[in-house]
Amino acid sequence: MVGEVTATSLAQPPYLTGCAIFSLFPPVLLTLRPMAPSHSNSIDAPWREASCLDAKVFAQRRQRFLEALGGVAAVIPAAPLVTHHADVEHAFRQNSDFWYLTGFDEPGAVALLLPHRPDSPFVLFVEPRDPSAEVWNGFRWGCEGAVNQFGADLAHPRSELAERLAAYLEGAEGIAFRVGRHPQVEPLVLAAWGRQLDRAPRSGRAALGLVAPCPLLHGLRLRKSEAELERLREAARISAEAHELARRVARPGLRERQVQAVIEQHFLEQGARGPAYGSIVAGGDHACVLHYTANDGELRDGDLLLIDAGCSLSDYYNGDITRTFPVNGRFRGEQRALYDLVLAAQEAAVAVVGPGATAEGVHDMAVRVLVEGLVELGLLGGSVDGIIEQGAFRHLYMHRTGHWLGLDVHDVGAYRLGEHPVTLEPGMVLTVEPGLYVSDRLAVPEGQPAIDDRWKGIGIRIEDDVAVTERGHEVLSAAALKSAAAMEH
Repeated sequence: MVGEVTATSLAQPPYLTGCAIFSLFPPVLLTLRPMAPSHSNSIDAPWREASCLDAKVFAQRRQRFLEALGGVAAVIPAAPLVTHHADVEHAFRQNSDFWYLTGFDEPGAVALLLPHRPDSPFVLFVEPRDPSAEVWNGFRWGCEGAVNQFGADLAHPRSELAERLAAYLEGAEGIAFRVGRHPQVEPLVLAAWGRQLDRAPRSGRAALGLVAPCPLLHGLRLRKSEAELERLREAARISAEAHELARRVARPGLRERQVQAVIEQHFLEQGARGPAYGSIVAGGDHACVLHYTANDGELRDGDLLLIDAGCSLSDYYNGDITRTFPVNGRFRGEQRALYDLVLAAQEAAVAVVGPGATAEGVHDMAVRVLVEGLVELGLLGGSVDGIIEQGAFRHLYMHRTGHWLGLDVHDVGAYRLGEHPVTLEPGMVLTVEPGLYVSDRLAVPEGQPAIDDRWKGIGIRIEDDVAVTERGHEVLSAAALKSAAAMEH
């Protein structure tokens, strides 16, 4: 039995009983209850796959990709293991493109998608079963599992890729492979293509070119199915609960990383792999560093705390939420003025999301609301249109308002096609995250007012995960409260 907190001195929602934080919060009495079930990956009881998606989902994705390829063969490698230090490896994280097509969560594999071979269009090269290796590193599915459990038409040991690849690519009109990302596989692909070109004068055929699979594959990934949206809702739910829990436990005198520990423990207790990215727990002026991850400062009375954190599920779908609140439970005047402004900009930007809108339009709305408010507060001077045209606000707001979200936190998919921004469609998911960061790190543009010290050290960002629907949008992360009243406790 592993701990889950029940507070007898504070009323709280059930999901806030998720952390054994005994030494940090002595006023709260804690009891234990079981964690959420975990999935076994032992040799005796292997878990079929990390994904909650049905195997048919992956088969349907492969079919759509094969149709898009036409006569081009695709070579899609899995991620390798990466060394952390000496002979210690990082926790394995599968390549998202490979995962999207296969659901196979082992390193070093290679998938071939072969529309020119209709009898066997899906071939996997995987590490074979090996008890002496598995006793060290865990269960492998091997070639038999690749066929029976993951739908491969054929499967071979990974060591045979070099000798078999050329034959599988023979007859394809082209080869789709991402150059520059897979150093162990790239020489094999180039060698196979080179042999085709060498024989072309006599054989009369060869793949006409090497193309990137990314435009086709990432176009598919950009538009989420209902099954994917359910996984993103689950990631947002767990992430939102962690934010609510963090706000309840934060207080002056704690260290940032103690709050980080509470957040990430909740992710793990709820069955997620862990954080989707380095959690940002930034008190005071640290919040003005956009990717602050040291998380080693002390929370001080009178400061704000910005938390940008989200979980990654077992099948790699991610949450990404940011909230900012006063450490002591009360905004001071300048903090409240900027918080209200960021919240107004965020809500106005979220309202833009819907079919026919663009991510660029979402950003433009946020910028306009922020600039109008900053002029009213005296932090910017001049006409709103002029400030926006000149970019004279970027010392206070220097990033875009959002990004695609999915299997990657900064998910794949184009934002522009040539001169035209991509139009939002149902199934697309993006974050909406305006902010303001007042510090001396960036110079005030010429013609703009100097910043009074009373504003400095205030960093605020509010971020939600938003899905485009047929009639508008759905805020997946709405369970993480964001009203000014909710931020004060």
